[in-house]
Amino acid sequence: MGPINWTAVVLAWLVAAMLGVAFYGKRAMPHGKLLLHVAAAVLLFASAAMLGHMFARIGEAALDAKPWLYFMMSGGLALTFIGPALFITAIRRETPVRAALIDWGYWLSAYLAMGGVFALM
Repeated sequence: MGPINWTAVVLAWLVAAMLGVAFYGKRAMPHGKLLLHVAAAVLLFASAAMLGHMFARIGEAALDAKPWLYFMMSGGLALTFIGPALFITAIRRETPVRAALIDWGYWLSAYLAMGGVFALM
């Protein structure tokens, strides 16, 4: 296992966060919601860090030989883990599936963008 590229982790986190603002719009933060936004930022950072760990585990040699793995693996996580979890949760909570699909679109975009950052760095 190679070292985790922490610079790429932070940049991937920032790109995914900016994509979230672009996707959902920047809304005024209601009083008392700051802690929720901080928690969301920390959890998004954990996602970026886990991608960094995953790519470090695969190793530079394999990723240099197969650069599509950045997108296949990051997009695959969003398509097969995050998206279905959002969809199943929406059905169980009887909330609009459309909202879950929109969220799934954000997470797929965010994970592919993070994979792109790792590929570039």
